[in-house]
Amino acid sequence: MSEDFYDVLGVSRDADEDEIMAAYREKVSEYHPDVSDEPDAEETFKKIQKAKDVLTDDEKRQQYDQLGHDRFTEAEKRGGAGGGAGRGGMGGGNPFGGGGGGMGDIFDQFFGGGGQGGRGQSRPQQGRDLRTNLTVTLEEAYEGVSKQVTVRRPERCSDCGGKGYPDDADVRTCPQCDGQGVVTQVRQTPLGRVQQRQECSRCGGEGEIHSESCSTCNGQGQTRERATLTVDVPEGIRTGQTLRMDGEGAPGDRGARNGDLLVDVTVEEHPDFEREGDDLHHRHAVSFPQAVFGADIEVPTLDGAATFDLDAGTQSGETFRLEGKGMPRLRRRGHGDLYVTVQVVTPDSLNDEQRDALEAFAEAGGEEIDVEQGFFEKLKNSF
Repeated sequence: MSEDFYDVLGVSRDADEDEIMAAYREKVSEYHPDVSDEPDAEETFKKIQKAKDVLTDDEKRQQYDQLGHDRFTEAEKRGGAGGGAGRGGMGGGNPFGGGGGGMGDIFDQFFGGGGQGGRGQSRPQQGRDLRTNLTVTLEEAYEGVSKQVTVRRPERCSDCGGKGYPDDADVRTCPQCDGQGVVTQVRQTPLGRVQQRQECSRCGGEGEIHSESCSTCNGQGQTRERATLTVDVPEGIRTGQTLRMDGEGAPGDRGARNGDLLVDVTVEEHPDFEREGDDLHHRHAVSFPQAVFGADIEVPTLDGAATFDLDAGTQSGETFRLEGKGMPRLRRRGHGDLYVTVQVVTPDSLNDEQRDALEAFAEAGGEEIDVEQGFFEKLKNSF
């Protein structure tokens, strides 16, 4: 897959946002790691996500079109260490960083201050994603299940609605930026004097300051609350896969959309089955007569008992495949298989009738019976 963001999504360079999002959703349905079997699906998915993020952001797309892929990516890397955080500590507005001089300042001169619009305010940032862990049993992973998770997360203050100040607070123009929401700094660089526009640190880009802060959130606009959520775990989920709950992360800056809650799943080990992808493995004990003469053997599965024909003369350690008796394939049709490895079990003790029968069996085959050792002990030692 080409590195160029337009080629990654398969859209033309004049595609509008609706076309980009439609192409993005189609690519995600094909390359999402939970769905695709491609070995590089996760890396491809990251490229698709990155392409969408850049091409649906007007300022970033303008910079990308003017710089080209390689120069844009290099500039983004250089600006990443000093990337300016938006109000409330949410990062990621301008890919070239918001301070510290150097390449970021030069791009600010060319592209109007790092993507600031309106009164010069930076674009409100989406809330950050949160993570939590969830453990399910193998049976729950087989059937699919709804589970509850409890997280402590930031939420918009219910008293001030996320503004950070009460409705009756006095409002005045910020004296530091004169109500513009940004301040302009002039820096000397090897290429000459350049101007850089930054969000006003005093008013947070609002252009206004208020006489008092909300007493509930101390002016932050957010409080930390405990939330209990229900997550739908699909059948076939594996350890290490992540479920995304849209909009259940931290609240966005100044009314932007919430981040997502990422739920990292662990499937517990099972006493009867070992899992390998969508297949299951089970060790099953059979008796010596069953192995010699063959039998219908009943084994457990995650969907009730199943039977298979044990061939006469089966040796200990042989494996039989029960097709379709494994785990469901995640978001695909069908199941994996169940592999049953048989182990012939030697009984610890025999009654007189059993011993006589086995001695007769051995003698019929030319075996010499050591009275001191006994046939069965000799048989066990021969394995």
